[in-house]
Amino acid sequence: MQDLEPHRIPYWLDRLRRYRDRLQEPPHLIVEGKLIRMVGMTMEAVGCQAPIGAHCNVVAPDQSEVEAEVVGFAGDKLFLMPTGDLRGIVPNARVIPTGKIYQVPVGNQLLGRVLDGHGLPIDDGPSLNTDEQVAVYAKPINPLSRKPIDEPLDVGVRAINAMLTVGRGQRMGLFAGSGVGKSVLLGMMTRFTEADVVVVGLIGERGREVKEFIQNILGKEGMKRAVVVAAPADVPPVIRLQGAATATSIAEYFRDQGKNVLLLMDSLTRYAQAQREIALAIGEPPATRGYPPSVFAKLPQLVERAGNGSEGGGSITAFYTVLAEGDDQQDPIADAARAILDGHVVLSRDLADAGHYPAIDIEGSISRAMTEITDEQHQVTARRFKQLYSIYHQNQDLISVGAYARGSDPRIDEAIAMNPHLMQFLQQSMNQPVAFQESLQTLMNLIQKVNGSNGAAD
Repeated sequence: MQDLEPHRIPYWLDRLRRYRDRLQEPPHLIVEGKLIRMVGMTMEAVGCQAPIGAHCNVVAPDQSEVEAEVVGFAGDKLFLMPTGDLRGIVPNARVIPTGKIYQVPVGNQLLGRVLDGHGLPIDDGPSLNTDEQVAVYAKPINPLSRKPIDEPLDVGVRAINAMLTVGRGQRMGLFAGSGVGKSVLLGMMTRFTEADVVVVGLIGERGREVKEFIQNILGKEGMKRAVVVAAPADVPPVIRLQGAATATSIAEYFRDQGKNVLLLMDSLTRYAQAQREIALAIGEPPATRGYPPSVFAKLPQLVERAGNGSEGGGSITAFYTVLAEGDDQQDPIADAARAILDGHVVLSRDLADAGHYPAIDIEGSISRAMTEITDEQHQVTARRFKQLYSIYHQNQDLISVGAYARGSDPRIDEAIAMNPHLMQFLQQSMNQPVAFQESLQTLMNLIQKVNGSNGAAD
């Protein structure tokens, strides 16, 4: 170093010091395993260790790699579930743990984009060059740190605003069989709800529904403030689970920025079925109608991540669709969802078949936060509406066949007279929003008409 200029000596000393430190660090060794068995979508590997949820790459003979996730283990065996196409994988293929965890890019660049279950764009837009990433599987907020649900949210649907008032930060279930209009109702809330950002998770549904939902239901205006995460039915179950977690993570990011987020997930049932596929494949015993216990543990872990943030922060108001198989409201997933959500909106096939849209069954639906976010007059009026609606439907068979004699019961006479007005109130065009105050005023006027006809207030 004597030939060096004096002012350059500190520079070279610093470089030599860095090289010395690097030589003292032991090299990072990667222990590879090998694939010994594959049945269905489940792979078994030995010779390596990795934690649950970790990434592994399975290397084919042509050096192409298939990404897989560790979903279980038994003794020295790891159970892997692929996230891509398995064709080309052979016995004794190399299994390389990557040490990576699932992360999703976040930022305002996501608005107006359509992502896959990995959080990568699948539309024709540019690549995402966001500077920030968040973990896909995050922990929920401490319940004692959450802001309480204390203000109503205008969803633009008259029946929900007036009769099933939703609070900002509430988590609701949308229970429906197939073909009764749940996607249309979701689209109405997507366009009409007062929210800064809308995050839509299309999990396990038909692939064609993704484009239809974006073009026909969201539209160009709706997409400007929306992020769509699509993990359709033809992707592996691991990606369906990850798609739901990715949508929730994106919603959490915007909530932490102080924004009010609307999270729509279609559907919670497909999410549960994806977990069932994984659990049964690795040998977990079925418990309730073929659903293993881990399914019922996963549901609250996902749902509890939504809701209000801390005081002064943002919120996630979430709607999860629940597919009632064969219109069975006692389906295990439907029953579990009712227990962990803050209310449910039930769609009736009978109403849908009669051309009544949205086909909301007022008797079978409830919002558990309504009493905390509405005044007493609103609650009394809504109960009065439900009483009239229920009395008519309890006696509908007698009324239809002419067996009821008018004048026998004043309550039934009143319900018969008001039923056309009640049914008209509950119906709404899919392209016509109705604001919260307008919904409430229409309800008040309707019930005042009933009370006025009786000559006394209720």
